[in-house]
Amino acid sequence: MNKRFDGKGLSYIVRQAVQQDAKELSAVRVQIDGETEYLDREKGEGFIDETGFRELIKRDSEHDRCLFLVAVARNRIVGFSRCAGQDLKRFSHQVEFGVCVLKEFWGYGIGKRLLNESIVWADAAGIQKMTLRVSETNERASALYQKHGFKIEGILKKDKRLSDGTYNNTIVMGRWHDRK
Repeated sequence: MNKRFDGKGLSYIVRQAVQQDAKELSAVRVQIDGETEYLDREKGEGFIDETGFRELIKRDSEHDRCLFLVAVARNRIVGFSRCAGQDLKRFSHQVEFGVCVLKEFWGYGIGKRLLNESIVWADAAGIQKMTLRVSETNERASALYQKHGFKIEGILKKDKRLSDGTYNNTIVMGRWHDRK
C-alpha cells in the first residue's frame, strides 16, 4: 500500500512501515513524545531503538491482526499509527489503535488519513472492534474518533499524571464493525 494524499498545501504518502524506517522511527517517536502531553510517554521514556523498531515492524508485518503505517512528507516520516492485535482467542476479534504526528504537521489531516486507512484495513481483515485511548483534554482527536464511529466506553479518572503534577482523565473508546 502506497497512497498519496494532498491537503492544505502538503503532499504526503501513507504506507506500511518497512525495515528501513526503523532508525528514523526511533528518533521521530522520541521527538513526538516531547512535543505533547496527550501521549503516554515523556520524551525518552520507553525508548525503542532501531533494533527494537526492526523487530516490531517484522512482527507486525507477519501478524494478520497488526498494521503499522507511516506518513511520509518532505522525504521524512512525520507520523505513524499502529493497530495491535493479540493472539489470545478471547481478544482475537479486536485491535488497539494508536497514532501520533509531529507537531509541525498537525492540521494537515495526516492523523485522519492514518485512522481512515486503519479502519479500512480492519474492516477488510474482519476485525470487529477497534479500541483506543485518548486524553480527555485532546478534544480534536476525540471528536475525530467519534466522527469515525468510535463511542466512549468509559473514562479512567486521574489516569495520567503530567509533568506539572496535574492529572488528566483518559477516555476509552471503541468502534464496533459487524461482519456481514
